[in-house]
Formats: sequence, C-alpha cells, structure tokens
Amino acid sequence: MPEPGESFDLITMGRIGIDLYPLQTGVPLARVESFGKFLGGSAANVAVAAARLGNSTAVITRTGDDPFGTFLHEALKEFGVDDRFVTPVAEYPTPITFCEIFPPDDFPLYFYRRPKAPDLEIRTEELDCFAIRAARVFWITGTGLSEEPSRSATLAALKARGRSGTTVFDLDWRPMFWSDPETARPYYAEALRHATVAVGNLDECEVATGVREPRACAEALLEAGVELAVVKQGPKGVLAVHRDGTVAEVAPVPVEVVNGLGAGDAFGGSLCHGLLRGWDLERIMRHANAAGAIVASRLACSSAMPTEGEVEALLSGGG
Repeated sequence: MPEPGESFDLITMGRIGIDLYPLQTGVPLARVESFGKFLGGSAANVAVAAARLGNSTAVITRTGDDPFGTFLHEALKEFGVDDRFVTPVAEYPTPITFCEIFPPDDFPLYFYRRPKAPDLEIRTEELDCFAIRAARVFWITGTGLSEEPSRSATLAALKARGRSGTTVFDLDWRPMFWSDPETARPYYAEALRHATVAVGNLDECEVATGVREPRACAEALLEAGVELAVVKQGPKGVLAVHRDGTVAEVAPVPVEVVNGLGAGDAFGGSLCHGLLRGWDLERIMRHANAAGAIVASRLACSSAMPTEGEVEALLSGGG
C-alpha cells in the first residue's frame, strides 16, 4: 500500500458486490444445491487482478452497512486492495449476483441490485480528487454512469483527473441498468472525452459509437477522444488501435472454459499492468488475453485472478 503522500498505481471506481456462484456446473439455478461466496463487481475485480500482478491498487465504491459489506472489506484487504475509499450506505443492502454455469459459452447473470445498489450512491463531495489525480492509472465503468449520484460523481472524477496519467473507460454495458442504449450514449460520449483508453466488447462498443464492425468501432472511439481503443471480439481475439497508428490484433489463448465470467476483468487488470510498465501494444494484448483465459478456466472471478508467474507460464506454453 502507498505511504502517505505516495500515489496508487491504479484506482478503480464503480461496482462491487457478492458473487454467489453455483458449485455445480451445467445445472439450472433452480436446481443448484450449493454456492460459493466471492467478492465481485467489475471495478473491484479489476483492482484485484492488477494487485495480483504486483501493483498497488484501490477501489472507490460503496457497500451496504451489513455483514456482506464487512465481507467485502475483508476480501479486498486479503487480495491486497486498499479499501480506504469504500464506505457504507445504511439505506441499501450489499448487492448479490447469481450466475448459471453452462460451459463453454453460456453464463447467464442475475443481478439483485434493487431498490438501488450502494455503489450507485458514490457522491461527488466524498471523492478524494487528489488521490484520483495522483494515481498512475484511473479506471471507470459504464455502470457508474447509469444513475445519480454516481453519474455526476464519475464525471466529476474524470474532470478532476484531467488528462493526467492514463484514464481507462471500461464501456461495461449492462442493459438491465439502463432504459435503452440511446439513453446511455450521451454520457458515454462525455466520458470518452476525458478518457485516454477505451475497452469493451462489440456490444459495448456499439452502444458507445453506434457502429459494430471492429475496426470501425476502434476508429470511432479514437475520434471520440481516446488515444487507445481496445475492442474485444470473443473467439476472434482482441483488436487494439492506438492514435499513433500502432495496431495489434491478437488471437485468444485456447483453454477449457469453466466459467467465462471474470475473464474480462482479468483482461482489464492485465491491461493496466502492461500500460504501467510501458510495454508495446502486442505484448500488452497477449498478456491480457492470457490472464483472461486463466480466469475463464476457473470457477470464480476475484479469487481466480492470476499471478504474473501463472500468466508467463501460459504464454510460454507451460500453463
């Protein structure tokens, strides 16, 4: 953890909650008999993923003032993520997410975030703008734009950040949190004006840009203001295009998929890791693909995040 006056390598801002994952695969949720309890939520998972790779990380979010909130604080600390910016909300319970596991590619999610998730109660006046500006990488998500006061706080954090360091916008499109894509697009456009990196799959890129072909998505994201566009294409791998003309297109790493959820967060934590180290674009994408593949081969998300040694072993053929 950074000492007073020092900055974090990465601060993420956004969703946190409890993941309750079936301990039986290929079984509908109605017939599952037992579950494992894990820290979840994209912003929290990305912070965990980057911490596992040796970076100092923190997350800005909120939990319920309840035992599940206590569990999340304990889990963050166990994973090496600073929880100083995680505060309780008395009015709302810590959210829970269930999933069904039907490998290799069907993992329905069921979010229990009503009447409102505490992580949407992040308020502008509570932000530590100094820490946000000082972080080497700052990561925000599309979900954080879906409701007030989180929307205003997210945009305020981006404005306070300015163009200092690397600012990543995880497009993170969750249709159940919005009335329709057209409602989201203006807020996505505003966030893109402040971000230096955008990352998302084809569905998310289409919400942000209105186009779907991968190269067109990347070009539209660059035109919207970012310096690096990362377009995840599922089985076709990942396309990364930098404003300077550098392009990297990397195939996925083949693994036996156990649970595809969390692979994107592992990819995100690894993306931050590579950016922090100044790697070339192709190396960053290969490392991120490998990190995502490792998590896809495991049941959980947060506790499945790989170490640097595990990623390197897979990339060298020893994984």
